[in-house]
Amino acid sequence: MGASVTTGLQMAAAARPSIPACQRLLGSRAALPSFARALSTQTGFASCRKTASAGPFVSLNHKRFAVRAMSAQGLPIDLRANKRYAGSSNWTVKEVAETVKNDFGTIDILVHSLANGPEVKNSLLETSRKGYLAAVSASSYSFISLLQHFLPIMNPGGATISLTYIASERTIPGYGGGMSSAKAALESDTRVLAYEAGRKGKIRVNTISAGPLGSRAAKAIGFIEKMIEYSYVNAPLQKELLADEVGNTAAFLASPLASAITGSTIYVDNGLNTMGLALDSPTLST
Repeated sequence: MGASVTTGLQMAAAARPSIPACQRLLGSRAALPSFARALSTQTGFASCRKTASAGPFVSLNHKRFAVRAMSAQGLPIDLRANKRYAGSSNWTVKEVAETVKNDFGTIDILVHSLANGPEVKNSLLETSRKGYLAAVSASSYSFISLLQHFLPIMNPGGATISLTYIASERTIPGYGGGMSSAKAALESDTRVLAYEAGRKGKIRVNTISAGPLGSRAAKAIGFIEKMIEYSYVNAPLQKELLADEVGNTAAFLASPLASAITGSTIYVDNGLNTMGLALDSPTLST
């Protein structure tokens, strides 16, 4: 399910030329699963570049980028006091973009999975203005901020991906604190940014709406296990949803195979979003 607490920020950065590199990556059965996992972990930057010795992509250190971005634009998360990030500097999104530009020149893929709902356990009626604005700022505006600063260094034909959740359009009790509003804003922004980034830099902008997953982030709402069970019982595909399946979709959307897809919300939830009736409802037990 969509992240409900701060879980990090991810980016795959590839050296020129972008399209051949992606094609080589997708053509390798060994490389695709690891790349898909990197896009679905929601733990921080997953930065990659082309090398002569290590194949098309190699993973780089991500912690310093993640912590910089999380505290940017006045977001309510500040890890500068955390000893793991002692000595880090350049905390703003702008400074992160400048660092990436200096390291790589240009990039092809930007994956946003940053979210924070400090009052996620509160109902909307009990959410404070501060908590509501914090959720929208961290979960939605941060995506706009990323594009503002990274678009100038993205190669034409590049792709950006974010993560949303069906609470943007359906009522999910317990997914509170303004997080449902933040996800609705993110999906609306995806459509507008797809137009603006497409016209300005030929950049594709899409978002993935994943079904319930037992991630550390999802556990913040307190009943993720019940949501997973509900999905298993009621979804058209009666099976466990895997993080790799979300990552595979991200890999597809970031690749040339999705060159004509932009402004879309892609559901990866075993089809649960299509259902209008809960099969496990007590009212159906007769």
